[in-house]
Amino acid sequence: MKEAADYPHWYDFTHPAPELLKKAVYGLPEFYRSEIASANLVANPGCYPTSAILALAPAVKADLVYPDIIIDSKSGVSGAGRTLSLNTHYAEASDSVSAYAIEGHRHLPEIVQELQSLNPKNALSVTFIPHLVPMTRGILSSCYARLKEGKIAEGARGRDELKQLYADFYKAEPFVKVVDMPPQTKHTWGNNFCLIYPTLDLRTNRLVVISCLDNLVKGGAGQAVQNMNLMLGFKETTGLEALAIYP
Repeated sequence: MKEAADYPHWYDFTHPAPELLKKAVYGLPEFYRSEIASANLVANPGCYPTSAILALAPAVKADLVYPDIIIDSKSGVSGAGRTLSLNTHYAEASDSVSAYAIEGHRHLPEIVQELQSLNPKNALSVTFIPHLVPMTRGILSSCYARLKEGKIAEGARGRDELKQLYADFYKAEPFVKVVDMPPQTKHTWGNNFCLIYPTLDLRTNRLVVISCLDNLVKGGAGQAVQNMNLMLGFKETTGLEALAIYP
């Protein structure tokens, strides 16, 4: 987050080096590739923000939707790290799905900050609800927003236009794929891809975008390696084309 004053509220601590915030680059290569390549300090994005921002960015930038956005995300238990806690014990998490941080997850301001930067004239109102699901890894985000009238064709033609918009937006990206069917977490297990399925609910005139990634790869260490490659002048995909499946 760019403002030091936001840290006590969202992270429960005072930022120890606020002077570095102006020098740091947000480590989402799809948006900040050139800045990352010349940076000395890169802030690796969270797993939830990566899935949500990549899912919504083309529509927000093209001003297709009203600013009231809902993001429903599900994560495997490895998203909480290896620190022991009651909720992530296998016996507690197994055979159950639970919502948490309903009042505001600490990754919410990250999502708003980056989406807002794509369309500053629209003050976004984002509801983000994360869920814990009984699997080791993976994030699936379902994102919803009402379409603005006249911004896209009606009916099936609008779906085609939307898919083309997304395909054009990410056409040069090595690790973002716009897919023809809703993705599943197993599709990204151990790889550095973010899979995105954009569509329209024609009955309600609502944008629906499903995104999927591995929270330990594109949502974590894989993205850090991708950033490191850019910073050091390596090929961006170096070390990221083999599966990383532990744990």
